[in-house]
Amino acid sequence: MIKFTRNQQEAIVAKLQRYFINELDQDIGQFDAEFLIDFFAKEMGSAFYNKGLLDAQAIVNEKVLTISDAIYEIEQPSDI
Repeated sequence: MIKFTRNQQEAIVAKLQRYFINELDQDIGQFDAEFLIDFFAKEMGSAFYNKGLLDAQAIVNEKVLTISDAIYEIEQPSDI
């Protein structure tokens, strides 16, 4: 389960409330917004988390390949 700090939770709630007002023309209370955030975190949080891990892994793999290429470029010829 994804847990947010109180400050993060408050910021997310405020954004969700603004979204409901601006996009859906509906007022959503703090309790309902927190409940909805908890639902998304519990039910879909792992999908977002895993996507973030895959993106990070792709960046690391790209950097490792770049390092491998750089090492190959400075390799010295040897007859041993």
